[in-house]
Amino acid sequence: MTSPNGLGDLMRDPDETIRRMDDWAAGFAAKAERYQAAQEQTERLRLTATSSDGAVSVTVGADGTVTDLTFSNKVKSFPLDELSRQILTTMRRAQAGIADRVAGVMAEQLGDEDRETRTALLDNLRGRFPDPDEPDDQPAPAEPGPVPPPVSGGAAVPPSPAAPPRRRTAEHEDDDNNPW
Repeated sequence: MTSPNGLGDLMRDPDETIRRMDDWAAGFAAKAERYQAAQEQTERLRLTATSSDGAVSVTVGADGTVTDLTFSNKVKSFPLDELSRQILTTMRRAQAGIADRVAGVMAEQLGDEDRETRTALLDNLRGRFPDPDEPDDQPAPAEPGPVPPPVSGGAAVPPSPAAPPRRRTAEHEDDDNNPW
């Protein structure tokens, strides 16, 4: 026995089958248009943060990349390490707003559609661009251990991906014996 709206009914009424398929296709096309509009609106997003003293202003796109960086005349007197710190802090503050802005676009364009997809996307953005003013709940990563000695044949074992090479700092610039 078939249900009143089951496959058997569709097979007996080809016009109803075509109507339902057309409705499904129209719904699918409308959903695709909403997602396209959300993507286009998200790609146009720009978020700007300015340092507390107004010296540095950073604008980022929805993917977190810097699209504009401006300085006031105040930076002329900044030590370079202070300027670097202000740029990075201000950039992170701009990036921290990405998830909320993308959530607004998604709510406007998609309503309550695909909650699981939206939650996964926004959780990913919040993980990539956390609020720098909120305390970090994660423990600090462990210091990398020593690099293992070369194995037979003179080939060195590559360092673990979790242990990136150290960068040279200003205090070591004149130390030609220090490879880092």
